[in-house]
Amino acid sequence: MLDGPVLPTLLKLALPTLVVMIVQTFVGIAETYFVSFLGTEALAGVTLVFPIFMLMQMMSNGGIGGGVASAIARAIGAGHMAEAEALALNALVLAIAFGIVFAGAEWLFGEAVYRLLGGQAGALGAALEYGHVIFSGAVLVWIVSLLAAALRGAGNTVAPAAITLLGVFVLLPLSPALIFGWGPFPRLGVTGAGVAVIVYYLVGALVLIAYMRSARTSLRLPFDVRLVKWRLFGNILGVGGLSAIGTIQSNLTVVLVTGAVGLFGTDAIAGYGIASRLDYIQIPLLFALGSAALTMVGVNIGAGQIGRAERIAWVAALFAAAVTELLGLVVTIFPHAWLALFSTEPEVLAAGSTYFRIVAPFYGVVGLGMLLYFAGQGAGRVMWPVLGGTVRLIVAAGLGWIVVAYIGGGLRELFIAVAAGSLISGGIVASALWLRGWGPAGQTSR
Repeated sequence: MLDGPVLPTLLKLALPTLVVMIVQTFVGIAETYFVSFLGTEALAGVTLVFPIFMLMQMMSNGGIGGGVASAIARAIGAGHMAEAEALALNALVLAIAFGIVFAGAEWLFGEAVYRLLGGQAGALGAALEYGHVIFSGAVLVWIVSLLAAALRGAGNTVAPAAITLLGVFVLLPLSPALIFGWGPFPRLGVTGAGVAVIVYYLVGALVLIAYMRSARTSLRLPFDVRLVKWRLFGNILGVGGLSAIGTIQSNLTVVLVTGAVGLFGTDAIAGYGIASRLDYIQIPLLFALGSAALTMVGVNIGAGQIGRAERIAWVAALFAAAVTELLGLVVTIFPHAWLALFSTEPEVLAAGSTYFRIVAPFYGVVGLGMLLYFAGQGAGRVMWPVLGGTVRLIVAAGLGWIVVAYIGGGLRELFIAVAAGSLISGGIVASALWLRGWGPAGQTSR
């Protein structure tokens, strides 16, 4: 990581995470497919919960989890292994605390949020049924995310990938069994989908803890309360807290856009939900590359190699931009190739096609900005990525709501605002690194 070729090293670190996250993503697609057999209201209900659950996942993986990985990578780069292990324990404590907060918030405010997003009648009932179940396992989600982030920060991407893959083989058959009542399992409908997810994270959490307590681990998880310190919380939250704000902004944008789409009815929500799922298809690649870039940048920053850290960031970002732009162009030209997998309703297909033709051509910019965000986490510099996310929120969600609710715009005008927000945000993040860099006093080391 300190002196080898950048792209081969990056891909080697990213590959295990990428493979598993692709499998996870297709499991999520399969779950959506299974739920679609329960009807449009069930599909719309799960769609209403999805951005809230993704907020938690992205905050735990890319927000606070990014802070965990960054702190551990920089500690290891500086040769402080004992501190890296203590940081892992502090990450576990934070996981429990954040999980409790998210579970309580959903139970208290979930119904109000789903109503604001356009949930009505059967769709609202499905959202409450699914949301209450899935968020009851919030602590497990946080434990898996932060401990996996700790291992990735130590340069170990194989172990968390293998453990996550184990959980996938539990979820894939269990989800339809509980949804439809196969064999000895009761028919639980959308509740069954939520229960399967909880079991998946329970398996992952238990195996991760056992691995990090074993002699085979690359980063030991000590159980010593004396190692729980405010200073170490600060090391994690100094990057992770600001990154979490960026994650909240990103998902708040999705939530508000979903709410604006909800003004056009249940079919529009379902069509947008199916199309926007493909936005999340990019996450396995971007998260895998981003996690690898974060670790490489963090280790190099810890070792004082700022110029190499910046080069890693640009190589990773440009590679991600090329791949995601290719995906965007494919669905722009052939939108039904994706949408028809989930619905044949004309109104649903029309809403999804409109989204793809306006937003998908800018997927490459989204990929570029997200990789630079991960790299900034590794360097401990996330202010500009967060500011870029603020602008995206204002343009995509704020301006989009104004256009739809007060000016009389339709879905097309709303999605134009979404695309503009992504383009401006990506430009801000790229310009900040190009002009300022990560060197002393903000001067680029190029």
